[in-house]
Amino acid sequence: MAEALNIDRWNLECEFNNTDHRTDLNGVDRLIVRRGQPFTISLYLHSGSYHPGVSALDFVAETGPQPSEQHGTRASFGLSANIDTSRWSAVITSPPGDMVTLSVCSAPDAPIGRYTLTLGQSARIEFVLLFNPWCPADAVYMENEKSLEEYVLSQDGIIFRGSYKYPIPTPWNFGQFESGILDICLKILDMNPKCLRNPGKDCSGRRNPIYVSRVLSAMVNCNDDKGVLYGKWSGGYEGGVSPMFWSGSVEILRNWDTQACQPVRYGQCWVFAAVACSISRALGIPCRVVTNYLSAHDTNSNLTIERYIDENGALIQSREMIWNYHCWIESWMTRPDLKPGFNGWQASDPTPQEKSEGVYCCGPVPLRAIKEGELTFKYDAPFVFAEVNADVNTVQKKKDGTTSKVRTTREVGQKISTKSVGRDGREDITHLYKYPEGSDEEREAFKKANHQNKLLQQQWNEGLHLVIKVGSDMRKGCDFDVFAVVTNNTQSQKMCRLMFRSCASSYHGTLGGDCGFKDLLNVVLSPGEERRVPLRLNYSKYGGELTADNLIFLSALLFDYETREVMLAMRNIVLEDPEIKVRILGEPKENRKLAAEITVNNPLPETLENCCFSIEGANLTAGHVISERLNSSVGAGEAAKTKFYFTPTHYGLRKLMVSFDSNKLCVKGYKNVIIGK
Repeated sequence: MAEALNIDRWNLECEFNNTDHRTDLNGVDRLIVRRGQPFTISLYLHSGSYHPGVSALDFVAETGPQPSEQHGTRASFGLSANIDTSRWSAVITSPPGDMVTLSVCSAPDAPIGRYTLTLGQSARIEFVLLFNPWCPADAVYMENEKSLEEYVLSQDGIIFRGSYKYPIPTPWNFGQFESGILDICLKILDMNPKCLRNPGKDCSGRRNPIYVSRVLSAMVNCNDDKGVLYGKWSGGYEGGVSPMFWSGSVEILRNWDTQACQPVRYGQCWVFAAVACSISRALGIPCRVVTNYLSAHDTNSNLTIERYIDENGALIQSREMIWNYHCWIESWMTRPDLKPGFNGWQASDPTPQEKSEGVYCCGPVPLRAIKEGELTFKYDAPFVFAEVNADVNTVQKKKDGTTSKVRTTREVGQKISTKSVGRDGREDITHLYKYPEGSDEEREAFKKANHQNKLLQQQWNEGLHLVIKVGSDMRKGCDFDVFAVVTNNTQSQKMCRLMFRSCASSYHGTLGGDCGFKDLLNVVLSPGEERRVPLRLNYSKYGGELTADNLIFLSALLFDYETREVMLAMRNIVLEDPEIKVRILGEPKENRKLAAEITVNNPLPETLENCCFSIEGANLTAGHVISERLNSSVGAGEAAKTKFYFTPTHYGLRKLMVSFDSNKLCVKGYKNVIIGK
């Protein structure tokens, strides 16, 4: 008869296990392991010793408030001869004696979360189980080691903003391994409405990264639940801070946790996406933030954006818009719920735009489904397809109520971007979302998606050509020219009217105050002639109108008196901020105090008030934002300067995020710092 082992005490070997499971950056004070991979426990026996074939030990692993074998949240198993990585199993690897080395392995499809493991009658241990992208049997398995370093282990990154003509890299501290963040991520799962309604079923669902990604898409916004962020795209930011303020996810997640799960105010798309990326990486799902330039927001699922302009060429605002850019995330996983061939990157979007199954969430949907026009595939394929492929119909509304179609060449879904693996450059991933324009494959995808507008799209007669061109030097605080360039490609003289306007714009397409306007009633063009019409943009005019996005929307409307044809050219320009300079003083070493000197010049012809510098960085600033407010204002052309002290806690390449904030100028930057051992 088998004899049960009499366990006195145990050692979870946290430092060894966490390092082996690549969770040691969370700390080594508790056991955090990944599914489908063995971990080691040392048992010290009260009396007797272990004898192969004679000694017995039973195990029960449980997660969630209502563990059940039916839901996969409870597993009972005993000792076996060999470890079996396809299911819960345990094996003793030490020789007979009063100290037993135990190897335990979870199932590669076990629900993630907090577990208790009961050993025999007396021993009860606790640990956290995460997704394991290093395990071939896990649904999030990713083969490439450099990609895993980037998409799971990297605690900082770059998010692209600006415009498709001028993508601006913005640094972000994901901070998924900072103290307390993993617990907050698990709390977010526990606070989701599905868990509150049926915790047993919800915990069972956590075996599936598709389910978890969809829950996170809903929980990062607060529109239906006790979610993390409150979105705001207009008006002031009273009761919170501007989305521009944030440089990382750590402070946001901690604020949500300490404020009794009240939403943190405020977020916009890149903040929602970055926080979702932090949570996904913390849980073990490979994840990256992507930016889609000229992103369509199609509210009625007809794959068409209807845009209206007035007689002067001014855009009439509506719910259907083209955002200058929009950020979402991609997560790496298999899709056994779909037909073969749709594994890999899946898009999901935590920014609350439209409801999906009654909840403000979006995705995950395979990128390949978007590329192939498979709009019946789960989840929310039509909305994401429209973001990158929607047709744009522009109509002019006249005062007498009549309308006329306007020729415009604006294309949505440009320069879809993410940070490159292992370096700070931009990787263009447009080809993952759509085939080359005009290709047979693109036409087939449009047929599948029933995108009739694109299929029937006719080429306009290029008799008159209109385009907006800009110079290379468009710095905030400067005066500069932009140009409407009209070309007459016909054999006859043309008489036209040109209206050239500029106004401040937010990144999501909402237009602000006028920055300059020109109306030329009689533009005469000889056959083959090109005319460049300048519009001067003066800081004295645009400075007070600019939003924090630093964007100016340009539109040129050309009316051909002979044919009555109307043409519209549009372009967003982003004004360049000054560089924020960072100088590291001293040799960067682990656990040694370090100084950073930060300088920024005021390029504006006016004084800056309420000036404040901030820094943060994973394993650099102890998981906190360090701020320093200047005692004096900074005059026109003067430099603002400060010095920070911080102590790195871990060796390796780290990013120090730096921010300068004031009443008229907000600048972000970063410095890569290699910390020695």
